[in-house]
Amino acid sequence: MKKRFQKSDHKIQILSFNMSTPIFINKVETSGIITIDLLDYKPEIEIIALDIKEFLFMGMIVKEKEFKESMAEADFSIYKGKAVAVICSEDAIIPPWAYMMVAEKLYLHAVYVDVNSLDGILLDFWKKNLLNADLSQYKNQKVVVKARADIDPALYLLVSLRLKPWVKSLMYGEAGMPKVIFKN
Repeated sequence: MKKRFQKSDHKIQILSFNMSTPIFINKVETSGIITIDLLDYKPEIEIIALDIKEFLFMGMIVKEKEFKESMAEADFSIYKGKAVAVICSEDAIIPPWAYMMVAEKLYLHAVYVDVNSLDGILLDFWKKNLLNADLSQYKNQKVVVKARADIDPALYLLVSLRLKPWVKSLMYGEAGMPKVIFKN
């Protein structure tokens, strides 16, 4: 018995000419769409915070002598091989020389130091990974950037700018039901 059945859910199409042997066709695979997952570019470096509050007099005031003494007593080797987010959880006025002293202490240990939040440093490294990525493999391809709620919108902006000169079409979402951003 010859029958033809098509399920148009944008993902799977079933064609059968014999009820006992259905043929499954994955429309996503045959579409030629390539998916990019921004999680693949997430940095693997460990990022930890150094709170300057720990070196302040009474946890609130920068007094040069006390600041230098507390810095001298601290073990900065715990930051070895890590990225360090220098923060101050106290609402204190920190003079620039204090940051210079922190940099001097971290110089031999940390691989990266910035006055920034943990999330801010993670985003900086993530952007750097995207900027350094070779995207030439996507030349003249149909590309969908996978939708993820937990990824900063700045990364979607950056990947779009990076892919624009390379791709035939750029989409967002899932390969089965993408939102078209542009087509060349």
